[in-house]
Formats: sequence, C-alpha cells, structure tokens
Amino acid sequence: MSAKEGEHKAGTRIRDAFLQPSAWTLFFFGFASGLPFLLVAGTLAYWLKENGITLKDITMIASAGLAYSFKFLWAPFIDRLRLPLLGRLGQRRSWLLLAQVVVMIGLGAMASVTPADLGLFVGLTLMVAFAGATLDIVVDAYRIEIAPVEAQGALVATYSLGYRIALIVTGALALVLADYAVWPNVYRMMALCMLIPIVVNLFAREPDVIRERARNWVEGMREGVVEPFADFFRRFGGRVGLLILLFILLFKVSDQALVGGIMGPFYLDQGFTKTQIAAVSKVYGIWVGIAGAFLGGIAVARWGVQRALLAGIVLGAGSNLLYLALIGASGNVGMLTLVISGENLAQGLLGTTAVAYLSALVNQRYTATQYALFSSLITLPGKVLGFYSGRIVEAVGYAPYFWITTLAIVPAVALYFWLSPRVRLEGDSTAETL
Repeated sequence: MSAKEGEHKAGTRIRDAFLQPSAWTLFFFGFASGLPFLLVAGTLAYWLKENGITLKDITMIASAGLAYSFKFLWAPFIDRLRLPLLGRLGQRRSWLLLAQVVVMIGLGAMASVTPADLGLFVGLTLMVAFAGATLDIVVDAYRIEIAPVEAQGALVATYSLGYRIALIVTGALALVLADYAVWPNVYRMMALCMLIPIVVNLFAREPDVIRERARNWVEGMREGVVEPFADFFRRFGGRVGLLILLFILLFKVSDQALVGGIMGPFYLDQGFTKTQIAAVSKVYGIWVGIAGAFLGGIAVARWGVQRALLAGIVLGAGSNLLYLALIGASGNVGMLTLVISGENLAQGLLGTTAVAYLSALVNQRYTATQYALFSSLITLPGKVLGFYSGRIVEAVGYAPYFWITTLAIVPAVALYFWLSPRVRLEGDSTAETL
C-alpha cells in the first residue's frame, strides 16, 4: 500500500467513525452524564465556601463523587436486572431514564434543603452522586454495545463533547448565575437541564445485544457477579490481569486528584473572581478540552489505542505543573488563560484515549459490570488523594500538592511499558504512524 493510499484509508476511517448516527446520540448521553458531576464536587465547593464551611470539610463533602469509584458494586444489577414497566424501553435505556429522573429530583431537593441543614444536604448530595455514577455505568455500556471497538474513539469524542458542554453549564453558567441569583435557584435551573437528554433517551435506539436470562437466582448471581471478573482473568491471565488492574488504578491519578473540591478554593485564593473563573476555566477551558478530546479520537483512530494512551498519560500528568504559574498570580487573567489552555488540552486527550483503552478491555457479554469496574478503579486513587487534598494543602501548600499529583504517575508509565508487548487489544489499529 502506498503512503497516499494509506493516508486516504486513515482519513476514510476517521470520517466514517465520526459520521455514524450513534456518535450524536452519545453527545446527548454525554451531556446527561456530565450534568451531575460538578454539582456534587467543584461547583458545590463554591456554594459550601460561601456558607462558611472550612476547606477540609469542603473537600470531604465534595468527595461525594467517590460513589463513581465504587459503581462496579451495583453494575451487575444494571447488567442483569430488568426494570418493571420501564423495561419496555430496553435494558440500557430503562436504567438510563431511571438515573436521569433521580438526578433531576435530587438536584431539586438539594436546592430546597440548602447547606443550612447540612446532614440532610450531604445525604441528598450522595444520592445525586449515586445516580450520576449509575448514569455513567449505563451510558458506558450503551456506547460499547452500540458500535465496534474501532469506532469507539469517535463515540468517546462526541460523548466528551456533550459531557464538557454539561460542564460549561454546571460550571461556568452556574458560577455566573450565582453572582446574580441565590444558589438554590441555580440548582433548580441545573435540574431542569436534564429534560433534554431525557427526551433524547425516549427516541434513542437500544443496542442489538441478545441477553440470556438466568434460570434461577444462583445462576443469575454467578453470571452477573462472578463471571464478569472470571472472564477477565481467563482472557488475560492471572499475573497480567492483576497488573492491568493496577495500571488502570494509577494512570489517571494526576487528573483525578484535581477533580474534587480543591480547585475552586485555589482559584479564589489566587485572587480570581467567580466570573473570571467561569469565563476562562469553565467556558474557554471546556472548549479547549473538547478540542483535546477530538484530538484523542483522531489519535486512537490513527495510532491505535495503546500508543495514543501513552501520549495522553504523559501530557495529562505534566499539565498539573502548569498550575504552579498561578500561585501568587493575583488575578492575572492572561496567565490563567495560558495555564487552562495547556491543562485542558492535555486532559481532553487523556480522557478520550483512557476511555478507548478501557472499552477495548471489555467483553460485551459483561459490558456494564466490567467497564464499571475499570472506570471505578481509574478514579479511586485520585479521588482518595482529592479527599485529603484540603488537609495536604493546609499542611504543605499548593505547590507541593501539584508536584505530588504529577509525580504520582511514574509507576503507571513503568507499568505501561511492561504491559504493552503482553496485551493485545481486540480491534486496536496500529498501522499508521505520523
């Protein structure tokens, strides 16, 4: 094959992947998944800080997102249990609708209770986080089942586009609105935004997957709980399988360590207003992240999953050091823009390549359970680090914390080079190079 023919073939593959109808269904489902995320973490931290909650308590409450790290515990039920009445929509769409409605009701309830009744408010925050994690389980399973591995990069990119637009709405728009309206009304408006993906869900196509029904409870438990994990180790082997799981645990720790409640107080402590943060970090930065996500989709289609992932890991971890330039910036919007540009571009690329890698590890017979396990592991160490981030910063300062989150990626890079020649991913294309 000539170089020109190879370039044409690669271009056709990329175009076809992005033009498939499912890619744009995933846009709206991505919006649904992204909607609750900041409202129980980053955006919530601003509301809590303005109510006089201490930094260590803010980061602990805003770590309600830890629910996302344990979603594999209830994923088998989503894989196997058919919902009454709603089940007519299909296994995936029925669970998706249930989770969407719970998120919408939960956000409305948070608005009514407010942090004044902190105990009940935290409980409602956990409920929204639980429903949001369930949304992630269902949408990920839907995405993997609706298209083959070679098309996943494009699906992840359009999913990421919807997800990041949801982050603009719940991050930037919410912060700007909070300058002109009380926080409860802001959360009520955020709850209403879920109506859009609910309507799309009602008209979406259910994946064409034949699901075997268990004959009894014991068989159902074995098929739903035991077999998804046994299947993984049968395919990859004991030692390699364990090291893959360890690699998944570690390769996004740098990214996840900044997701919780630490960044809102950091920006405020450096002299930035909520409107500046919204404009640069939550609007401009999100669009840069979307560009990074599409670059990740192109990288997966052109280089293959594993090589694209390595680029994402290194760039994503290194981008945390950019925040050192903001320490003492005293509200310098130009510096904030430069930092957010580099960080969000790198994190967008990492996000797409990471999802494509996890998707390639999944057996479609156990889609929801296996992917939920992988995506739970990928967030757990960073979430734990984020849980204690307030205490770490209070003890050593912001600069050492950013160094800690960056250097934490070194073991994952070492594992990558050990695993790469030993793990063959089904459908992973590795033909073309730049």
